[in-house]
Amino acid sequence: MTNDIFLKLKGIQKSFGGVHALKGVDLEIRKGEIHCLAGENGCGKSTLIKAISGVHEIDGGEIEIEGEKVEKMRPIDAINRGIQVIYQDFAVFPNLTVAENIALNGEVKNKARLVDWKEVHRTAEEAMNQVGAKLDPDIQLERLPVAGKQMVAICRAIINDAKLLILDEPTTALNEKEVENLWKVVRSLKEKGIAIMIVNHKLDEIYEIADRLTILRNGSFVSTGLISEYDTARFTKDMTGHDVTSAKYAPEESGEEIFRVEGLSLSGRFTDVSFSMNRGDILGITGLLGSGRGEIGEALFGITPVESGRIYLNGKEIQIKSVNDAIKNQIGYVPEDRLTQGLFMQRSILDNVVVSSIRKYFHGVKLDDNQMEEAADHWIKELSIATPSAKPAVRNLSGGNAQKVVISKWLNTDPRLFILNGPTVGVDIGAKSEIHQILRGLAQKGIGIIIISDDLPELLTNCNKIIIMRDGRIGEVTDNTIERIEL
Repeated sequence: MTNDIFLKLKGIQKSFGGVHALKGVDLEIRKGEIHCLAGENGCGKSTLIKAISGVHEIDGGEIEIEGEKVEKMRPIDAINRGIQVIYQDFAVFPNLTVAENIALNGEVKNKARLVDWKEVHRTAEEAMNQVGAKLDPDIQLERLPVAGKQMVAICRAIINDAKLLILDEPTTALNEKEVENLWKVVRSLKEKGIAIMIVNHKLDEIYEIADRLTILRNGSFVSTGLISEYDTARFTKDMTGHDVTSAKYAPEESGEEIFRVEGLSLSGRFTDVSFSMNRGDILGITGLLGSGRGEIGEALFGITPVESGRIYLNGKEIQIKSVNDAIKNQIGYVPEDRLTQGLFMQRSILDNVVVSSIRKYFHGVKLDDNQMEEAADHWIKELSIATPSAKPAVRNLSGGNAQKVVISKWLNTDPRLFILNGPTVGVDIGAKSEIHQILRGLAQKGIGIIIISDDLPELLTNCNKIIIMRDGRIGEVTDNTIERIEL
């Protein structure tokens, strides 16, 4: 019914310096529904959110809110009409308390000259009760985990009379339990009649939470409908414009051992870990947080070296007591947090590609600029990194392309073993498929590939051997012929 529609967009257009970010996008969000907006990185999702919230003034099209046409949308207009956006950084104040963060907007809106601390606490408690959040109102926000900060942002939104709550990639930094809790909150808000729009590209999460789905591609509207109308094939085809293979990785049998560890132990992290890999293998390591899965990768790269055990690479025992030892032995490592640990975001693609192999470009005391440019251009072409050249800063790239830069940085060191922790976190489905194909190709060339991940479908599709960690020990070793993994 028409009166159930909270937000209606018709033919929304937006350009930036000749680049058409939105090309006539249509969208309807109904009251009391959970609507997912999906699309590959760079498809226009963020621009559309900013158009809805008044951050970007649209170049063409119409915006209707509760049946009323809005001639000009400014951020304050969007807020006054009940539109609240929670971005990935949550826009919270880490030096303020939970209660202060939740109640601050109300205090400003009411133009209070003096702070009524009892009212601040009452407001915060009321908001937390609405969503079932159990947080200390007096704790500083910087002391909370990501999930806690997100809950504070949601509390602040609903206490300010949210009618449409937009969550931008809300599960990127959450573990499985935290995602579960978030969905409980989202469903409770839906029951109160609040419209929810979630920007997401994780198919399993979309199927779990969405009532309806809208897909954008290259700034254009592709399709919309009930989630029941989308199977995996249609979802991936609409997202990418082509079919994405999901065939399981099955390398040819090889008796050539390339990597082996025996009895690796590190106090408080993991105990007596042993496994081996043959040429062509892609080994997956998974488990719950705290199981030791990520710590194994850090140990093999020398970040937190093992206290006991043996490591053999291509038949030769090696010692890894530091990151330098790992690099000297041609081991590459992609960390889970590429933004802070894997990349120099303000530097160029070229600088990031050559940073770990800079020594080979020195001739005397001078760097060979031509050779570095050739290397960067080679990996841009080889990994299909979407950029006009190697000069732009990495911060300008989408998540998938930034991850390809991290991969190219280590490929430029000619690795014999490549460890990737969460290789496709925050990456859209098209780039995810491309990265998987890159890793399969590397494995077939004889490079040892270890994928550490809690994305179980990713492991089952791309790893022919899988280790399941439980309480710091190997709980199970399996292959990808099974259909599901129990952690």
